[in-house]
Amino acid sequence: MGRPAGPPSEPPPSPWARGLAAARSRLLAAGAPGEEVAGAGADLEPGTLLAAYRLGLFPMGLGDGGADPLGWWCPDPRGVLPLDALRVSRSLRRSAARFEVRLDTAFDAVVQACADPSRPGRWITPAVARAYGRLHRAGWAHSVETWRDGRLLGGLYGVAVGGLFAGESMFSRASDASKAALVALVGLLREDGEPRRLLDVQWRTDHLASLGVVEVPRAEYLRRLEAALPLPLPPAWGGPPRARDQGG
Repeated sequence: MGRPAGPPSEPPPSPWARGLAAARSRLLAAGAPGEEVAGAGADLEPGTLLAAYRLGLFPMGLGDGGADPLGWWCPDPRGVLPLDALRVSRSLRRSAARFEVRLDTAFDAVVQACADPSRPGRWITPAVARAYGRLHRAGWAHSVETWRDGRLLGGLYGVAVGGLFAGESMFSRASDASKAALVALVGLLREDGEPRRLLDVQWRTDHLASLGVVEVPRAEYLRRLEAALPLPLPPAWGGPPRARDQGG
């Protein structure tokens, strides 16, 4: 699996950053159970997306199927996967070994597969796909892909900011292909032994719960986020190498 030459560079600051922070503050102050949307509008430029993730927000359309208008979500409770709680059955371990895992070699193809209009609950619009493509080319968004015999069979994509990996979506064209990508992602995030890394999956589903995803209150998620953001990126995406890799 190849690694980038170095960490990403910071994009120009977003003119929407203060508005997003104010919208989150209003949401937290309201304290309404189940209220998940901090606000609507803004843009999908790299600086805006990064400002949102650092606040615990992520974009998703408010219309049917994730269509416009654009909303900024902060669920309560929040779905997270504790890195030491991933459930890998014996059969999944055997299945995962049959895939080749690659990083960032087919990011746009992964996003397009996740955006397949035949999938129920599709929310990745062309504008969203383009936005994450820009974020990927800037070094912040990444794909974990599972391949076999030269065919892309599954994968996931998300955003890495410090010790946060915000998972956005996953897809599978073969049994266990997306699960194998998730297993690989957790391995990458655990590579340096840093326990404060945070794997955000937005919402808990029955499928994700079977793999170890749990729900945490929004306030707890934001505390974990605050602890994770100052951490270096994982070694796979430009962070410092593991101590045993540094020579000497």
